[in-house]
Amino acid sequence: MDVPGLAAFVAVAEHGGFSLAAERLHLTQPAVSKRIAQLEATLETRLFDRLGRQVVLTEAGRTLLPRAQRLLDEAGEARRALREVGEGVGGALRLATSHHIGLHRLPPLLRRFVARYPQVDLDIRFLDSEQAWNEVLQGRIDLALTTLGPATSPLQAAPLWEDPLCFVAAPNHPLARRARPTLAELSAHPAVLPETHTFTHRIVADAFGRRGLPLRLRMTSNYMETLKMLASVGLAWGVLPRTMLDRSLRVLPVSGLKLSRQLGCVTHAGRTPSRATQAFIALLDGGRDRAANA
Repeated sequence: MDVPGLAAFVAVAEHGGFSLAAERLHLTQPAVSKRIAQLEATLETRLFDRLGRQVVLTEAGRTLLPRAQRLLDEAGEARRALREVGEGVGGALRLATSHHIGLHRLPPLLRRFVARYPQVDLDIRFLDSEQAWNEVLQGRIDLALTTLGPATSPLQAAPLWEDPLCFVAAPNHPLARRARPTLAELSAHPAVLPETHTFTHRIVADAFGRRGLPLRLRMTSNYMETLKMLASVGLAWGVLPRTMLDRSLRVLPVSGLKLSRQLGCVTHAGRTPSRATQAFIALLDGGRDRAANA
C-alpha cells in the first residue's frame, strides 16, 4: 500500500478538508490532492465526494478508513522498531565454529562479547569447517570461525590466526627415537588424521604428494582431541596444532618441512550484516590488531 497516500487520506478524513490536512502533513494543498488522486487511481475507486466546500467519505472511503489507520499505526511501529535496532546491538547472532576453535580460541572472545552486548541472543553451532562454510553459503549462519581454505565468491574469508601444525607421536613410538625424521620415514608408518575432505587433511596430504610419498591412514576423525589421544597411546603418528601439545606427545621435527594453517572468519558477501554480526566482527578485528602488536 501507498503509505504517503494513506496518510493523506486519513488526514483529510479526520480534518474534514484538504487545507487542514495539508497543514497537518506540512504539505501544500495541491500535493495532498495529488496523493489522494493517486491512491484513488491505485484502488480504482473514489474515496471522497466533493460537495462544494465540503469533503465527505464515500462508502469505499468509510470502509478503508479504519484499515488505513491500522496500517499507519503498524508502519509507525515498524519505524520505531528499526530505530531501536539502529540504536543498540541486540537480536540474534548465528555463529558456527569448529570444535578446535570453539575450545581453544573462542572462549575469551565470547566472554568479552557477552559482557559488552548482553542483549544479543547467541546461537552457537559446532560444525566441521566445510559444513560451516556451506551453512554460511546457504544463509543459515551469519558467520563462521573455521580453518580457512580457498574462498570463492560469494563467500569471503578473513584470516585471524596463524595456526602452526606439528607432527607428533607417543614418546615410545619408533619415530620418536629419530632426532630429525624425514617425511619418507613417516610415510612408512600409519597416521591418524582429520577426514580426507577437510582443509587440514589436504595440507598434510599435499606435503606428501609433492614428494611422491604415500600417506598411510590408520584412522580419521574430525575431533582434534580424539586424534591427540590416538597418537598419545602409540596407535600412529599424527598432526596437531601447536596449542594442543603436552607431555603425552613427542614432537617430530621433520627435516625441511613446516606446516601451518590459517584460522579465520567466513561471511557471505551478499548478506547485509546485522548490528550483532558487525559488533562481533569488530571484536575479532580488535583481537587481530592486539595479536599483531604483541
